Amino acid sequence: MMKPVFAAMMLAGTSLGLAACGGAETEAPAATDDAAGLEIANARMVLPAVAGNPAAIYFDLKNNGERGVAVRKAEVAGAGKTEVHGTMEWDGKMEMSETGPQAVQPGETLQFEPGGLHVMVFDLSPDLVAGSETAMTLTVAGGKAATFNVPIQEAGDDR
Repeated sequence: MMKPVFAAMMLAGTSLGLAACGGAETEAPAATDDAAGLEIANARMVLPAVAGNPAAIYFDLKNNGERGVAVRKAEVAGAGKTEVHGTMEWDGKMEMSETGPQAVQPGETLQFEPGGLHVMVFDLSPDLVAGSETAMTLTVAGGKAATFNVPIQEAGDDR
């Protein structure tokens, strides 16, 4: 008779222990620099004018490291998908498309700006609202990553 009670107590204790470990949320670091030597300035995510369309993130990316890096992907908290896009002229029209890795040499600044390089943010969470922030993680070739807080603004706000 004691075995089922003991087993139930052990199971309850294990469940409580697991709940205590896994439920804590950690705030994204407000990093401006990291192990990859990256720093961003002038960051902002511009929400779409039409709900359901993607947002865009613009920023200046500086390489403070001693070696060149190639940014190979961007991830944004609260997004279903992100892509680094570039803008180019094709057949007489301006076209956007996903780019390959973006190289940044030591001491150089790469601008992600309207009409040029930018991060497209798809399938937005309803939690991504103007006046708040989200975390963007940039990963470079070799696996090092940097996470930055990005303020969110409405489509019509001053860029």
